[in-house]
Amino acid sequence: MDTIKTIRDRRSIRKYKPNEVEEENLQIILQAGRWAPSASNKQPWHFIVIRNHEMRTKLADIHDYGRFMKESPVVIVVLGDPAKHPRYYLADPHQAVQNMLLAAHSQGLATCWMGVRDTNLEPQFRKVLEIPEGLRVVCSISLGYGDQERKSTRFPLEDITSWEKYGGKK
Repeated sequence: MDTIKTIRDRRSIRKYKPNEVEEENLQIILQAGRWAPSASNKQPWHFIVIRNHEMRTKLADIHDYGRFMKESPVVIVVLGDPAKHPRYYLADPHQAVQNMLLAAHSQGLATCWMGVRDTNLEPQFRKVLEIPEGLRVVCSISLGYGDQERKSTRFPLEDITSWEKYGGKK
């Protein structure tokens, strides 16, 4: 699949078919996260893959905007490790997430990322998943075969781009 087309066509999907995600596709997605850009190559991320329905249901019951995690066959919870990079432990995992979202779409899979960090959800995720203190829960990603079509638009480029200084026109 063409990279630019993948970027343009990927959308957040919140309804999933019950089909299992093939191990090979899951490995491709995790590898894409592993190869994300990382400040000073510190790679301050960790991925928790959750296939167990009971565990996905627990996470869905915690996250008001992620109730569909119980329906997606896979959830990936992304952590940031401040010990590996005290400055970019939150930014770098987001780069990994974007890679995983695009890799999933290129494999014919659907995703939706849901923020967790800096919310009251983070301690609850930490407890359910037995995450050690010191690691941050950045977000969760639902993953599976989509059961809905999503279309959305973007603001025109000229509305979100400045040239040479803020507000500068081309």
